[in-house]
Amino acid sequence: MKIIIVGAGKVGELLCNDLSNEGNDITLIEENQKVLDQVLASSDIMGLVGNGANCEILKEANIEKADIFIAVTQSDEINIISSVMAKKLGAKYTIARVRNTEYSSQIQFMSDSLGIDRMLNPESEAAFFILKNLEFPKALNVESFSGNTVNMLEVLIEENSYLDHLKLIDFKNHYFKSILVCIVKRNQEVHIPTGNFILQAGDRIYVTGIQAELSEFYKSLGHSEEKIKSVAIIGAGRITYYLTSLLLEQKMNLKIFEINEEKANLLSETYENANVVWGDGTDSTLLEEEQFSSYDACISLTGIDEENVILSMYANKVGIKKTITKINNSSLFHLLDFSELQTIVTPKKLIADYIIKTVRSFINSENEENIETLYRLAENRVEAIEFKVPEDSDVINIPLKNLNIKDNLLIAYIIRNNQAIFPGGMDIILPEDRVIIVTTEKYLNHVNKILK
Repeated sequence: MKIIIVGAGKVGELLCNDLSNEGNDITLIEENQKVLDQVLASSDIMGLVGNGANCEILKEANIEKADIFIAVTQSDEINIISSVMAKKLGAKYTIARVRNTEYSSQIQFMSDSLGIDRMLNPESEAAFFILKNLEFPKALNVESFSGNTVNMLEVLIEENSYLDHLKLIDFKNHYFKSILVCIVKRNQEVHIPTGNFILQAGDRIYVTGIQAELSEFYKSLGHSEEKIKSVAIIGAGRITYYLTSLLLEQKMNLKIFEINEEKANLLSETYENANVVWGDGTDSTLLEEEQFSSYDACISLTGIDEENVILSMYANKVGIKKTITKINNSSLFHLLDFSELQTIVTPKKLIADYIIKTVRSFINSENEENIETLYRLAENRVEAIEFKVPEDSDVINIPLKNLNIKDNLLIAYIIRNNQAIFPGGMDIILPEDRVIIVTTEKYLNHVNKILK
């Protein structure tokens, strides 16, 4: 596919690398020559110096041939204007990143009235991700499919757990028949396990199931179902703005630390029921004075990754049961050991995963999305994909045991009429079903490609 990306910031660079690796024809437009050269040096793409909201620049990039146009500059206004122009000049599908909190309540109206196919807000998406991960305090990560019909939890197998040295076929036969262990991360290795796989203490496992069964599984690990009732947030940026609204709706006891007086006052004025503390949230004396250790969860959202990591480690040390850490610089994952951290949120990755899902959908579907959900897990080595099954699919009306499915691929769940089916060998896939698959196979863009 021909894709034009405007903006070579963190998100733009990530998209260039990921989308070019999937075989797409990428043209990147960036005003800063030096920044553009840095991205071109690491990606097999074309580059163009200029303003993405300039009609002549868009024409020079052959906008009329673009399948997808993506605007992710630092300016919301440039993203909006360039996307409107791109659509008028012939781009088939347009995506604009819009981050300003003043636009948040108007995004759908703006999208419809301006003809922009999708407007994305990474901070808003991150806030919803954080809220979802507060549901299971001891889970490392929580993902959802089909509007929470099926969820996926990442959990750590602890010493003396009943899961230690348990064969997966015994887990299914003796413990949970409708929960699937679909990924096992052991040290630096990632496995799509079969029934004979034996779990070990220290493994990080991803399990899928419906909410009620996952809650029972969660309790079986010795984790109480006591809900998070109080949250301390460090940093009052955009994510905190959206998250505060969500948490107050949940009647959370909320305290927010912000070192910048203007930001602290603005948040306090916007949310009268939030307790906003103007002060340095990395100052242990201040945290002690504000009874930081009494909170159920700590969410570290400062603009400095290293501060966020240290804050979460400190929260663990003082006994806070749930920590969520924002990390923007993905290179840190390769340099540092984050095994002591619980949930990590990376806003640019959330948006990149959504855009990649959209691109793959359009490759084979003629502008109708066939991928409902896409998560790239375990350092992007495994993908969990929810496909919509078309009427002419090669996988329909055949018992699953007779499908010649690729290696290292599991069919985790079938969603039919909003009901989750944990499939056995005699189950079949029908048109309009949603099928959740987990695989180490890269770049799947159609349900038919689960077959050998």
